[in-house]
Amino acid sequence: MKLPHNSRLLAVSFESGDPPVFLQSSSSAECTSWLISLRDANIEELRRRITHLHTLINTHTQEHTQTTTDSPDNDGGAGGAETAATVSPLHLTVECHGLDIIRDKIQIHISVIDTHTHTVRKHCSAEIAEGSDDGVFLTSVCFCDDFPLYRHCRIKVTIYHGDDSTTRSFLGFTSFSIRDLLRVKEPHVSLSLRTMDGVNEVGEVRVSRVQMEGDGESQTPSEHKCSTLCDSIHGSVHDKDNSPMMRALLCAQVSKVNRFKTEDQRWLLVREQMSETPLSFSLPKQLLSLLTQEHTNRIQEVKELGDLSPHWDGLRHDVVSHCNHVTGCYQELLAELEKVSASSCFKSSTSKSDRHLQFVPTNLHTQRMEVTSPDSTGVWYDVITFGAPADHHQAFKHGGLKKLLRKHTNLRERCVSYSQEESSRAKELLARMAQLQPLVFGLAEELLSVAQELNAARLRQVLGSLTEQTEQFVHALKEELVKCALLEIHNQCIANANSSHVHSNGLLCENCPADQEQDGGRHDTEYDDEEWDRVWVNVGKSINCIVAMVDRLQQQEEQTVMSPEPQEGDTNSQNAASRSSCSSFSGCTWQEHLLPLVVTLRDCVREAVGKAQVAMTFVVLQEAVDVTVAQGPAHIAQRRHAVFSQALSAVVCGVMLKLYRGLEDPDFLRQLHTVGVLAQFESLLSTHGDEIGMLEDMEVGVADLKGVAFTITEAKTEQPDDLLPTLSGTWGSFIVEVPLPPETFSSLPQELKDGLLIRVDPVLFNIGINQHQSYAERFGDCSLQERINQQSCERLKAYCNTLRDRLPDMAGIQSLADLLSSLERSIEAKKRKNVEVLWIAAKVCRKVNGVRLTSCKSAKDRTAMSVTLEQCALLRERHTLSQQHFSTALDWMRRSRLSWGQMLGCYTQSGFPVSGLDPGETPSELPQCLAPKAPRRHLYPVAFLLVTSHLLVLWLILSLVILLAKYQ
Repeated sequence: MKLPHNSRLLAVSFESGDPPVFLQSSSSAECTSWLISLRDANIEELRRRITHLHTLINTHTQEHTQTTTDSPDNDGGAGGAETAATVSPLHLTVECHGLDIIRDKIQIHISVIDTHTHTVRKHCSAEIAEGSDDGVFLTSVCFCDDFPLYRHCRIKVTIYHGDDSTTRSFLGFTSFSIRDLLRVKEPHVSLSLRTMDGVNEVGEVRVSRVQMEGDGESQTPSEHKCSTLCDSIHGSVHDKDNSPMMRALLCAQVSKVNRFKTEDQRWLLVREQMSETPLSFSLPKQLLSLLTQEHTNRIQEVKELGDLSPHWDGLRHDVVSHCNHVTGCYQELLAELEKVSASSCFKSSTSKSDRHLQFVPTNLHTQRMEVTSPDSTGVWYDVITFGAPADHHQAFKHGGLKKLLRKHTNLRERCVSYSQEESSRAKELLARMAQLQPLVFGLAEELLSVAQELNAARLRQVLGSLTEQTEQFVHALKEELVKCALLEIHNQCIANANSSHVHSNGLLCENCPADQEQDGGRHDTEYDDEEWDRVWVNVGKSINCIVAMVDRLQQQEEQTVMSPEPQEGDTNSQNAASRSSCSSFSGCTWQEHLLPLVVTLRDCVREAVGKAQVAMTFVVLQEAVDVTVAQGPAHIAQRRHAVFSQALSAVVCGVMLKLYRGLEDPDFLRQLHTVGVLAQFESLLSTHGDEIGMLEDMEVGVADLKGVAFTITEAKTEQPDDLLPTLSGTWGSFIVEVPLPPETFSSLPQELKDGLLIRVDPVLFNIGINQHQSYAERFGDCSLQERINQQSCERLKAYCNTLRDRLPDMAGIQSLADLLSSLERSIEAKKRKNVEVLWIAAKVCRKVNGVRLTSCKSAKDRTAMSVTLEQCALLRERHTLSQQHFSTALDWMRRSRLSWGQMLGCYTQSGFPVSGLDPGETPSELPQCLAPKAPRRHLYPVAFLLVTSHLLVLWLILSLVILLAKYQ
């Protein structure tokens, strides 16, 4: 029905019970025609129209086939049918003129119609174009090899008013043939934009092929010129971007192509590509699985320690309780991620606080720019953009990770830190002692039994086995780790003799790691460093005494046998004496001589095993406590793991992209296995409010990447799943395996093929650039930012020095010293919003073939402004972009980010009307250093802040006066 309050609004209600649908027409007359059409609509009329349409399609197809067959420039084919020759890749720009709307937004839908199969394939769904001062709306579309485009196809352009699918209105449409576009001599074709009935013209659409218009001296026909140009642009795209490795790494790609003039009035073709990656969910799921398995194994390890003292049993209960809680949470998160990743590979900024997406990076994209000039092939520049790795779900009420971990330093100081390697050695020693002690005791019993049998040969054989096993036992005890652990046990007993601790099981016990019986109750005496050495030396001395006693017994037996033969009459008496001498030594049997020595050996072995078990149990438990309980409560450990997961996904994506681009560079491959790869994180967070907590989270997450290494393996097949990286290892020592196709893998240096680890050196530079940073610099504290930049500068210098020492012949290595000096001076200058720190650090990163990663809170507004400014700076410095076209290039690049939706969400959420922005204008919270031109004037609240600060001082003075008057 037609609504009375608006003659252009129509309400359609369905009998199914669905809510009414409101449609808005361009005029009241059109609304009336809609009502007439709805009134006359019925099933029979619809069937008749479908039959008529089917007849028209068949007739058009026959005429088109006949025309194609009779055409003199037909491409040929069997029976006169046109061959399906693809014209991809093809770049087109679409300009809309003459629309009634100016300086507003429209949506441009571009569809491909295959006239042979009568199918419509949507190429890009919603390109948002912003109008300029002269009412021109411009966008571009790129048809690559992965989207075949044929000469017989038609392209349909549909224009909608508005940037939201719920409020948009239809403006007009037009279509054109690919064959006609390639045949025209002009580089563009003009078409009329018509309404749905095909009668009224509402504007004009100009479709142009991207080509080098500056080289007008070429007489190449337009069709061939465009094809040649597209081949030159996408030669690398066909070989590398469409390779199985790239298709596995990148997904949901969006491309834009722009032309900019150089200083010599020639043309630069700039192709921007923004892509998502399946690593956003793949790596977090693998990390969750590994952490779950690691905590499960730790529970099993501490349970296998057997019966422990009350204090140690309390520590074990703490570890088991912590691990059970973490394992349960991670299994639940992994199940949720499995459901979400089945339909998506991207986490938007609106979901950054979702609990089940804690481990997934926010808004992770690859920002890639290919630059092609008439004199050079395509050059690629890559930047990874993602939201700052932080745990938004737990929020930042109590600060970030750096602050939270600092609160638990006292607990960590009381705990002795042991590495995973030392814990593994301790577990091996425990297993070795559990194996050798029964063998030694069993052979000692057998030695006594053989001594009673008076079998000298058998006695010597058993003694040899006992000596061998005892020597292995003593060799196992020669472990410096046991000695150090016993010393730490003694120190903790003295330090915590009068303290107590309540464990998670409610047990209150003295905070002493050893039993009173095991330590002898001597807590005030000084520990003897040589005590453990005497313990295992006594075991060796005991076995030596047994060997010496057996030698003496056998020597006595030999002397008796070699004595003079007795007289005939004394035969019986001499035989008896001989038997007595063979079975006795100083009036005792062999067993009686060996028994006290065997008992001593047992006591020495038992003492050594007891002390070693105490020491190694201490090491295993302390390592388990250090990586669980001592890290703080479970929510802090989970926060750290989540932040690390976000940073890991981004850096793995960047390293793989850098590796794929450098497979043909021998110097880069040599750098990988010699020095490693640099990962430079660029942060634009402020040191004010919640972003302080985000920066603290990011600092810890980036630092934890130091324990990540890469290795290259050979992939089984070229399927996408087989080319995705796999994660292995445990917390603090993860290894990322990057598979390459067999042909590519065979061309690598032998060191990389042998699995040599590629280390990652992460550095973080932060410069806050929004208005909140202005408050922090005037009235707050910027020490966190200064400390992070200073420490990262030192690590960056260390990496460059190592690179210069090991690869002195590397290109551009000599210029690093000047850049590092400039970076150090810029950091020490402590200027406000000193973005030179970021620029110089980015230059150093590109010099050393590092990975660039840029982030702000959500990787939308500030990140997009930084990336586009860097891209234009690269065009100016390395590709002679004309200075007068610098601002124009910056405007167009930022418009492309706006149409991609990278910046749109942040503007609308912040309350800025996107349709009201001038071309290239940024919201007022963005700094001048990242703006293409001066933003509109706005009220800067410095005066208000100054007034409030004076009011605060006045309030303090009045409060002091009141307090003094009250207590007088």
